[in-house]
Amino acid sequence: MKQLALILACTFLALAAFPAQKPELIPYWAESDEQNTATIDHSDWQSILNTYLKEHPSGVNRFDYASLKAVPTDLKRLNTYLEKLQSTDPRDHARAEQKAYWINFYNALTVKIVVDAYPVDSIKEIHESWIPRSGPWGDVHANVVGQDLTLDNIEHGILRPIWKDERIHYAVNCASIGCPNLAKDVYTAANLDSLLDEGARAYVNHSRGVDVVDEDFIVLSSIYDWWVFDFGDSEEGVIVHLIKYADEDLGDLLRNFRGAIDYEYDWDLNQP
Repeated sequence: MKQLALILACTFLALAAFPAQKPELIPYWAESDEQNTATIDHSDWQSILNTYLKEHPSGVNRFDYASLKAVPTDLKRLNTYLEKLQSTDPRDHARAEQKAYWINFYNALTVKIVVDAYPVDSIKEIHESWIPRSGPWGDVHANVVGQDLTLDNIEHGILRPIWKDERIHYAVNCASIGCPNLAKDVYTAANLDSLLDEGARAYVNHSRGVDVVDEDFIVLSSIYDWWVFDFGDSEEGVIVHLIKYADEDLGDLLRNFRGAIDYEYDWDLNQP
């Protein structure tokens, strides 16, 4: 009984802590070549997005995993795209090109992970760990130029520590309703800032980002709790960040807000 209690306690603690994680650089990926003007081709990923990513009246973009799984040619296109990325050494490219590479890679890899396991109701059902509903983020799903990588490696060991850009949280998609939208356009060095700003504004001004219950109570996405390190490391810092991207009315409310804050997140799959 004691052993069972210990296992259950460990499971609870692991789930309670999930997914908060401070960025910690993986030194192997710290290099870049700023003289290299070459671009990385993401056209296959754009083709997949054009076909299977749909806008929805709710404001939450939906990805049709079931349809993609049913079309072998498109599934092969996705797999070929990921294989090409894994044979490309991003360190040979300039920083901006790398940033776009890693965001697109993360999103395309997440789609593959869900499609391979589909049907599922939530990405958290996909895991190799013994911890139930722990999700696939800590499992190795890629190998880039000989280096095994998890989704957590890409987000917390590469993207967050190298660029220190809180807008990355609006770009990497976890295949869930509560997540910022999977962007309709692939990221490139040329459109990075505009797409990241667009993603931030869309999420902050949607109810899953900031839900104003009344003038004394707001519900924020759990993203601002899990990753508070990147948003000023305090609720005050989060509010300052939100005001930066909020529409006029929401911004006015947040500037004067002195009420209670709660956090929520919807892990249901972002399927049609």
